[in-house]
Amino acid sequence: MRLILALPLIALAGCSTPSFQGLFGPAPAAPVAAPAPTLNPAPPPPPPQNAVTVEQFDTTSAEDRAAAVATAPAGAQALGRTIATLGSPAEAGIWLKTPLVTQLSAGRVDYQGKSINIELRPSGGAAGSGSQISLAAMRLIEAPLTSLPELTVFALP
Repeated sequence: MRLILALPLIALAGCSTPSFQGLFGPAPAAPVAAPAPTLNPAPPPPPPQNAVTVEQFDTTSAEDRAAAVATAPAGAQALGRTIATLGSPAEAGIWLKTPLVTQLSAGRVDYQGKSINIELRPSGGAAGSGSQISLAAMRLIEAPLTSLPELTVFALP
């Protein structure tokens, strides 16, 4: 008999588990991540919440893309080569997160004859751990979005 009286209490205690959160009220809002630090004084806006296509996720302006493909100033210093994966498409801009740098800086990447100016962001990873590249940058170097491009990375003066 005591077991039968305890069952409703046990069932009610299970309602705090994540799988039951939406049954008894609105689900808690997802935390909003702070925008990543950037060198761009007017960074592109984040993609809309309902973005599903590559064009909807790539919110860089025509001016940002033109600046990325412009000729780099002389004196670029080679930092090394890295294999890159596609970074978060929700993180707007033209950037590369890489262990080749320890602070936010201007740089350039080369990929199969394509070269773009890019923002280099420290990844915090171990040397040789690979990099992440933004959706906009992948499109500018014309790398397939599902590929693992090998990039040559340069620091700009």
